[in-house]
Amino acid sequence: MASTRRSVVAALIASPFLAMGNNDLSAAAPSFGLDLTPNCRDGDIHTVAQTEGPYFKPNAPLKRDLAVDAPGGERMTIGGFVLDTACRPLPRTLVQIWHADESGAYDTKGYKLRGYQYADDDGRWWFSTIVPAAYAGRTRHYHVKVQKPHGRILTSQLYFPNERLNEQDGLFDRRLVLRVSNSDDGRLGRFDFVV
Repeated sequence: MASTRRSVVAALIASPFLAMGNNDLSAAAPSFGLDLTPNCRDGDIHTVAQTEGPYFKPNAPLKRDLAVDAPGGERMTIGGFVLDTACRPLPRTLVQIWHADESGAYDTKGYKLRGYQYADDDGRWWFSTIVPAAYAGRTRHYHVKVQKPHGRILTSQLYFPNERLNEQDGLFDRRLVLRVSNSDDGRLGRFDFVV
């Protein structure tokens, strides 16, 4: 039986593999079958920074469910963990996303498909959203900002695997590709930030 968004989110939030002090996250996988991205090992490098682009807006709302902003879009749940370079979870880390809609347009007047949240006590984060469309010069992507408490802000982008336009996009970076699978309730994407 395929996973649903509800079961995926429940598995991500209830996943025990960080709870026992297990720092070898590469040996464990979430119960919904997606590997960690990247595989966590002591001494991992930080997640690659990228430009925020021209469509960032300050003061996004505290909001986890962005899919309500685009009911015609293909549903996607993205989530993962925020970790330090020793594979320890970073609770209360701010994670913010913004992205284009299903036609490739950004909301520049309001806050559709924009929001932030704080990772939980085990460093877990997730958003319910849609698959963004590609637009002139860009492949599909999500923009992100990640900031651990009192830390520097990481600004980056997350990409989809096997997209035709990836190699034509001058900003595309393989190190920032989501692990994506399908469920009865839309696509599922996984990425773990190392900050």
